[in-house]
This record gives sequence, structure tokens and C-alpha cells, in this order.
Amino acid sequence: MIRSILLVAAVASVASARVMDRLAAVPRGWETVRRASPGETVSLRIALKQQRSDALEQAVLEISDPGHPKYGRHLTRDELRSYTAPSESATLAVTRWLDDHNIQSAAVENDWVSFSTTVENASNLLKTDFAWYRNADGGGELKLRTLGYSVPDEVATHIDLVQPTTRFGQPVAKRSTIFEMHHLDAAAANKIKLAAGAADGCNMTITPDCLKWLYDIKYTPTDAIENTIAFASFLEQYARYDDFQTFQSKYVPEAQGQNFTVELVNGGLDDQKSWHDSGEANLDIQYILGVSHPIPILQYSTGGRGPLIPTKTQPTPPGTNEPYLEWLTYLLNQTDDKIPKVISVSYGEEEQSIPRDYAVKVCNMFMQLGARGVSVIFASGDSGPGTHCIRSTDNSTYFEPTFPAGCPYVTSVGATFFTNPERAIGFSSGGFSMYHPRPKWQRTAVEPYLRTIGDTYAPYFDPRGRAIPDIAAQGSNFNVIDKGWDSLLSGTSASAPVIAGIVGLLNAARYTQGLPSLGFLNPWLYNNSDAFTDIVVGAGVGCRKRKDLGHGAFWNATVGWDPVTGLGTPKFGRLLELAAPGVANA
Repeated sequence: MIRSILLVAAVASVASARVMDRLAAVPRGWETVRRASPGETVSLRIALKQQRSDALEQAVLEISDPGHPKYGRHLTRDELRSYTAPSESATLAVTRWLDDHNIQSAAVENDWVSFSTTVENASNLLKTDFAWYRNADGGGELKLRTLGYSVPDEVATHIDLVQPTTRFGQPVAKRSTIFEMHHLDAAAANKIKLAAGAADGCNMTITPDCLKWLYDIKYTPTDAIENTIAFASFLEQYARYDDFQTFQSKYVPEAQGQNFTVELVNGGLDDQKSWHDSGEANLDIQYILGVSHPIPILQYSTGGRGPLIPTKTQPTPPGTNEPYLEWLTYLLNQTDDKIPKVISVSYGEEEQSIPRDYAVKVCNMFMQLGARGVSVIFASGDSGPGTHCIRSTDNSTYFEPTFPAGCPYVTSVGATFFTNPERAIGFSSGGFSMYHPRPKWQRTAVEPYLRTIGDTYAPYFDPRGRAIPDIAAQGSNFNVIDKGWDSLLSGTSASAPVIAGIVGLLNAARYTQGLPSLGFLNPWLYNNSDAFTDIVVGAGVGCRKRKDLGHGAFWNATVGWDPVTGLGTPKFGRLLELAAPGVANA
């Protein structure tokens, strides 16, 4: 502890340097193993400040606003780079700074500078000391980190962040938004399949036919070759070709013969015999297919793991978060004809477990995807208002919004169950971001809810934050084929690919009329709330371990927007009418 205090004091005392980040002590759940040896290697990335970031945000708002003359005029890759590029002086100042510390092999890619060097060099560069840390229980791999770092004043104005430095994380269990998963024996699987053949059977299990019936999806594209729906797989999750084909034959026979493409990112694999979980990836791909056939499907298999600040819910942590920076950099480098226009992601973490500068940078990159006409769909999470509901800074009771679902530039999807009427399901996460203010397109929809609840839970969330989720879809008992088994999966992991499939269909219809993709969806969604069935029954439930909350906390489904189902569930016919007037839902 004494050494930690001395380190922080040393960082703060550097007269000619600016403290970029600083931890008061080793994070809870971690302990120091040893000081790093000078000759050991560390790899770092520097995010340079973008020269026209404010102008980019304004451009995205204009091209995403249905009432603006520039609506739908998405940016090309080169046009986007003209906004995100750092100034020449910024790049020159940072690379000279690295050269002065004998770091001459740095790779500069637009607003990122990546390099590897020795611990000795990195320590001198950042005016800090690196050490090896481990979980206090002794488990997991060691992490090379520091408790604070500074950069010279002359380059500080050019830098957003340097990572990984003060970010602690451990690769252990996945953090997909699957709430539960059950394998079925043959008799149970057959019984459920028979029941699902009738509309009332959709209360027992969900199949593609259930979703098409419930959301009035009748449209089938005749030419979908140029329209791709992608989904992201992290943490050794691989969709299986044999399961995909079995699902086709059982539930989408008209799609037999359709396959999917895999792109490997940051050392990702396509392992068809892995012992790792495949439920998340199989759920994503099977229900994108079930809703949007014959639109092509692309899986991004991404390796590596991102930074994490341990919290009460994730002290060791019993979860990881995904390498969004690497994946997003790869995506944004894609040429205009290769980048998919819809992407579904079913992973998330507590927002407070993510460093603010990291969360803001990732959100900025999602905004860049929106600028290029890409709709990014995220599952909202599976913990209602939260699990432990403890604010890490002071251990007070506080709800736990999720990351990246709290980014305003993604569409966050909650979950429902039952069919007549649909109801909010207890695990569906929602709430209000701690990091991102509420965008203007949400204000009219969200403020009536805040007036309704009054001071209820007032100390436990920031009512000024970006509201989560935006919309919802079914999320309980999806029939999935996994490792040859009929399985039932529940979670907002199921809801996100359903919405992605629907957006893919809407894009396909728009293309027939010479219209561009929908791109960043949220302003359009809130402008057309009548295209969603308002869910007014049920609640998201959480925080059961907090004594000051009695039996837990509840986000109730109410008339209008609410923090468990958002605007509601899709009416496809109405959405099609709005997105592509004149295209028949048939």
C-alpha cells in the first residue's frame, strides 16, 4: 500500500507532465505480485485526439435525422477519415516524443499509434512504474499494469488515452447476455416443436415461425446478395456449421443450402470442434437466418480481451469484456463495399466496470459506424436494474447500467416473453447511463416516464443519462441447435439478433427503391414510435441483495417508453411502410 501511495504521489508531482489517469490504490480484488523487470516487453496503443470530432457528431445527427435534408447521406470511408484524422502537428508531436524514448517502430493508423517497447522505456515515457498483478485469490493469469501515468504537457493536448495501463482485467468466463440455457432430450424437444406449430405454442418456446407471426413479418427479399447482416463473436464462441444446417432443416426449411461467412479479427478462430461454449454464436446466427433469410450472414470471430476495472459484481472478475477497440478498428478500415450495414452484438458489462475514457472512445467508434450507414444493435443485458447494485467509488447503493448498450449511438434491445399480450421479462436490463447524457431524440419519450416515477429510486440513478433500452423483442425460450442438441436459450442475447434480422429486411426493401441503408437508427425509431407495440405489463427486476431496497428494485413496464422494454416491440408492417413506402409486406 505504501508503494502504491508513493507511486501516485510521484505521478502527480511531475511538474512538466499532465496526469492522464490515476488510481488511488490497487483495485479491490487484486494484489501486486512483483515489480516488472526493465527488459520485459509491453505493448501499448495511444488514441490521438480527432481534429474534427464535434463536426463529425453534428454530421451524424444530420444524416440520421429523418427531418433533415441530409438524411441518409452516409459518409464514405475516406470522408469519415477526414473527420477523425488527428492534426499533423499532433501526429508529429507524439511520434517525436516516442522517438526521444528510443521507440522508433510505432505504427500510425489515422488516430491510433501502436507500439511495443521495454518496461524501462514505457516507465520513462509515462513517468510511472509497471508491475505484475494478479487476482487476490491467486487465480488467473498475471497482468502487467500501472496505477497511474502522465505524459508531457506538449503532447497531453493531443492524446485521449494510452491503454492498457491502469485497466485491470482477467480472461475467464464469458459475459454474453444469455440469461439461461437448457439442453433438451429427444422427447422434450419433439413435444416443444409440436406445440410451437400453433400460435398458442409460442408461449412455450420461440421459433422463427413464432417471431414472424408475432411481429407480422411476411416480406421476403428476392435479391439480397449485396445486403449483409453481421454479428460479433468474442471469447472463443464459434457458430457451428453442422448446427446451422440442422436448424435450417428443422425450423427454416426454405433456407436449406444457405451458409455463412466467417472473418477472423485480432487472432480469432473458426474452431468447429472447440470445447468452448457455442450457444451464443449459434443463437445469433440461427435467428438472424430465421428472421431474414435469404440475406447473407457474416460472423466476426474476434480474439483477445479488453480492459476491465473490477467491481463488486465482477471482483476477480468472474467475467471479461471484449476487445472492442481492435474489432472496431478492423470494421472501420473496411472498404465501402465490404462493410455490413447491420451488426448484432450480444455482449456487455457493467458500465462502471469500464474506464470512462475507454467507454467514450468506443462509443465514438460506434458513432463512426453510424456515419457510414451501419446499424449497430446491442443486447441491453440480463440483470434488470442491476445485480449487486453497488457503486464502486463509495460502496453506496446504485443501479448498474450496461456497456456498450449505454452508448447513444447503438440501438439497445430489451426482452419480452408471452404473446397475448407480450410482457416485460424480469431479467431485461435497463436504466440510465452514468457516462453518456441523454440525447435530444430521447427526451420527449423518456421524460414522461421520469415524471411518472417521481422520486422513486432517485438516489440510485442519474435521470439525465442516456436511457436504456430503445426497443425490445422476444427473449425467452428460443429453440436453438447447439452441439447437436435441441436447446432452449433465454436472454437479451436472443432479442438483439431478431431486431438485426428485421433491420436487414427493411434495408433490403429500401434497396429495391434505390434508397440507402437505415444506418444509425435511434432518431428514426423515436420519430416513429407508433411502429412499436407498447408493452405495459411486467417489470425488470434486480438489486435483490441490497437490504435498503427491501425485496429488490423494479423497472416497471408502463404506457410509453420505459427502462425495461423501451418503445416496445416491432410492428414489421408499419416499419416497412415507413422505411420503404410502396413495398408490400408479402
